[in-house]
Amino acid sequence: MTDLAAPAPPIRLGVNVDHVATLRQARGTSYPDVAAAARLAMDSGAASITIHLREDRRHIQDHDVETLCAAPDMPINLEMALTDEMLEIACRLRPRDCCLVPESREELTTEGGLDIAGQQARVADGIQRLQAAGIAAALFIDPDVDQIHASAEAGAHHIELHTGAYADAADSTTRRAELARIVEAAELAESLGIEVHAGHGLHVDNVGEISAIAPIVELNIGHALIARAVFVGLGEAIVELSAAMAAGRRQIV
Repeated sequence: MTDLAAPAPPIRLGVNVDHVATLRQARGTSYPDVAAAARLAMDSGAASITIHLREDRRHIQDHDVETLCAAPDMPINLEMALTDEMLEIACRLRPRDCCLVPESREELTTEGGLDIAGQQARVADGIQRLQAAGIAAALFIDPDVDQIHASAEAGAHHIELHTGAYADAADSTTRRAELARIVEAAELAESLGIEVHAGHGLHVDNVGEISAIAPIVELNIGHALIARAVFVGLGEAIVELSAAMAAGRRQIV
């Protein structure tokens, strides 16, 4: 459990720029420039940049990963499936962080967390390969007690809790129940010595409650930021979201 007498650690914002690439790929142009968007995000207060290199290359391309990983002072969090191809790319390019996620060609976006309990040995091997290359490895999982324990046993030092069920809750009762699951999972992970991140479906109107969970120290957010940027620009969208996160963090007593 979190020591309520101690101040909560600060919360960081990782900006996912996948959908800048989605817009570019829609027309097969060279713009908008993903690297330029990443630099603007960092200049606007982001702590890191998240990109997901999917098997079908629907948005982020290999050259995006190569460019961003080579950029000085650009902390990259590479989301990827647990496959030999992706592990080889990560170990060659060495982003600061990698987050192992489930992946299906049919899905519009990542649906649910990675099943660690059902493939613990394979996950442990992937984590070891990444850590041996000097990469901090995280696991994207549902806020489930069994998955937390399995993640710890697989050697994970970081997890990212999937907040989609909370974000998509159709009523306040379901929302409160999903929020309670996230709190329980975050506190359990912290007690096991695992650093806790969270993300999926978060935006300026719902990020406050998640930011108020003391063990969560990082949120990774993309789609809502890019959607808001259409109206106010990426820099202003990040400033707005960061302010909502900070307001939520101040609710921790």
